[in-house]
Amino acid sequence: MKDFVPDAIYYEEKVAEYALGKELLEKYKDVPKFIIENHNNIEEMRKKENKEFPRMKRNLIIGTRKTHQFVPNHKISDYLVPYTSSGCTAMCLYCYLVCNYNKCAYLRLFVNREEMLNKIIKTANNSEKELVFEIGSNSDLILENSITGNLKWTIENFAKAEKGSLTFPTKFDMVDDILEVDDTERVIIRMSVNPSEIIQKIEMGTSPLERRVEAINKLKNAGYKVGILIAPVIFVENWEKLYEELVIYLSENLSEAVKKDVFFEVIFMTYSYIHRKINEEAFTNAINLYNPELMTGRGKGKYTYKQEQRRRGEAYIKKLLDKYFPENKIVYFS
Repeated sequence: MKDFVPDAIYYEEKVAEYALGKELLEKYKDVPKFIIENHNNIEEMRKKENKEFPRMKRNLIIGTRKTHQFVPNHKISDYLVPYTSSGCTAMCLYCYLVCNYNKCAYLRLFVNREEMLNKIIKTANNSEKELVFEIGSNSDLILENSITGNLKWTIENFAKAEKGSLTFPTKFDMVDDILEVDDTERVIIRMSVNPSEIIQKIEMGTSPLERRVEAINKLKNAGYKVGILIAPVIFVENWEKLYEELVIYLSENLSEAVKKDVFFEVIFMTYSYIHRKINEEAFTNAINLYNPELMTGRGKGKYTYKQEQRRRGEAYIKKLLDKYFPENKIVYFS
């Protein structure tokens, strides 16, 4: 994928006090820049209309992360950890980070990485048991690494921890930068996959399925633990056929080393009123993901698939995985 060059940079003045902040400001020295007080509150962005969403994605925000609270998690990790970025440059039509288009959409980079990693290492070392830290719940760290080099830096410096593991999901294939580092066995990388048609029409700006699978094979060969998220499952027309083709493709193209111990997570799409309004105004020709016949309201402005449809989808995906990956674990359905 082409290197991301932002149309403009909005940055907190304090970032120039950090090594990474200086590096980024120099890297993008020819890009127009605007000083902001807080990356969480950019008045100019708040006033943007929904139709400007794609253009907003062309901006880069640089600041420091002020909140470092670990959130307990009991799926694939022990804690969800706020880390070096939030948001993304891609435009997946269902993205759960779009909680408020004028705050959570664009890519925000946080330059105080030493503070964040040191807290992870301290928590890992002080724990009586081995902990797994999810560091990619707010962004895509493979994508971010192509801009900052933070992921490579993180893996190299996490070697200082006496125990513990890191994990994160990704939809991108730019993994070559992290293939030659040490301590890869303490990092669990989970590749998110979907049928090619869904990637092309709904996960805009992400890597194609073929390249994601190639990246999984590379990562396993480099010593990483790898998992696969079938996520989010979306009940588009002909979804059964599409997901069968996906699982068959995985079974035919994943390396034997991957298939030996890869695990699966299956997550069904959650949608919202905010997504609907943005997509209607910003992506006028895009597929409509809201299906009132299959969806029901959940919480304020959110939609999930009805239980009957969820059960049908879960049974079907499980049947496919049991057939083509009978020895591999399905960690959870969500």
